[in-house]
Order: sequence, then C-alpha cells, then structure tokens
Amino acid sequence: MSPISFGVFAGLAFGILSIAMMLPLQFPDKRAALLGAFINRFAIGLFIPLVHLPVPGLVNGLVVALLLSLPDAIITKAFAPILSVGAVGGIIIASLASHFVSVG
Repeated sequence: MSPISFGVFAGLAFGILSIAMMLPLQFPDKRAALLGAFINRFAIGLFIPLVHLPVPGLVNGLVVALLLSLPDAIITKAFAPILSVGAVGGIIIASLASHFVSVG
C-alpha cells in the first residue's frame, strides 16, 4: 500500500475512533470539538507514514502524534487525555505502517 493511501485510511480510522470516544462527553460547542478532534487525528494518521525523522519508526509515530496533539492540549488544558490518546494512536499507526506501507 502506498504511504498516502495508508495515511488517508489510518487518518479516517483514527478520526472516527476519536469522535466515538468523545460522543458521550459534554462540550460548550460539541460540533466544533468533534470536528477539531477529527481533523487533528486525521492529520496524525495521514502524516505518520509520510514523515521520516532520523529515529526508529515507533518513535517517529510518537513524535509526530505528540507534536500535532500538543496545540489542542494547550488550548483545552486537557493534557493527559489528548496527549495519551495521540501517543497511543501514533505508536499504533507507526507500527501498522511498518507492516503495510511499501517503500519505493
């Protein structure tokens, strides 16, 4: 599978999973919160197979996920849930990408 097609698939899956986890929660503007979370998680899934840092693959996924999750965590002051879900998702996506993404 190409990195871009894997990234789109992983981003959609991670975005939908994040929305599903947030549905029972209350927010002042729930639609904006869900849309923002989906876009953030989609970006994580999309960028992990496309970014190649000079570190091992799982660390690459962790760094990309934390960097993209940090602005949302700062704005909402919900550091633990946002960063932990981002980190776990980043590591899982990087692990799957190492098995399913064909390079070259």
